[in-house]
Amino acid sequence: MDGEFQDETIVCQDCGKEFVFTAGEQAFYKEKGLQNKPKRCRECRQKRKQAKNTMMQASDNSATSDTVVSKREF
Repeated sequence: MDGEFQDETIVCQDCGKEFVFTAGEQAFYKEKGLQNKPKRCRECRQKRKQAKNTMMQASDNSATSDTVVSKREF
């Protein structure tokens, strides 16, 4: 596997900063069957993941608190 991968510089699609997709990370992606290169730097991936988790928690909370049970009288 030596020499199969080389560090690659990629520009983050969110913040525009350059980051390095290391040979080790590339080997990990291949091992896991991931075919696409990362589009975001580590910081932006973490921010995106945190925002997604926050939204999911808010969604879960609103679904339980907004549920209204009504009885219809006939």
